[in-house]
Amino acid sequence: MIRMRHTDESPHEASEINVTPFIDVMLVLLVIFMVTAPLTTVNVPVDLPSSTEKPTPRPDDPVFLTVKADHGLALGEDDIGADALPSAMEKATKGNKDERIFLRADKTVDYGTLMGVMDKLRSAGYLKVALVNLQGQEEGSEVGTTLAPPGNAAPATPTSGATP
Repeated sequence: MIRMRHTDESPHEASEINVTPFIDVMLVLLVIFMVTAPLTTVNVPVDLPSSTEKPTPRPDDPVFLTVKADHGLALGEDDIGADALPSAMEKATKGNKDERIFLRADKTVDYGTLMGVMDKLRSAGYLKVALVNLQGQEEGSEVGTTLAPPGNAAPATPTSGATP
């Protein structure tokens, strides 16, 4: 007996790509980034001066030291006393004295106070200090924070980093 096969009886091959697993992976990554993004910022309120210089790239795990308007210090988001600065820096940098410290200061902080903090960092052995400012902003407007380029630029330039 001869059996005739019709075209609608043959199995069809799926020629479309199944994108459901790809979409699932992308959604999981989106959730991970949404959860971790707020953890990488510093939320200590400080009124930074602005600059129009090109920013330097941000390291993976920066150490921020903030001089607040009341001359108090904050390491990351934790308030610290001036006496506890060397031990707190040791803990934050895991003993790496060559790690760059990003110094943020409110623009109402006077030069003497800022230099006093930099002297304490120098005496603790941290010689790589970069100053942080607002990037490309007019005075009084706030959008984002960038890092000033490190180096020995002209002292009058507000974006010059300091390496004591």
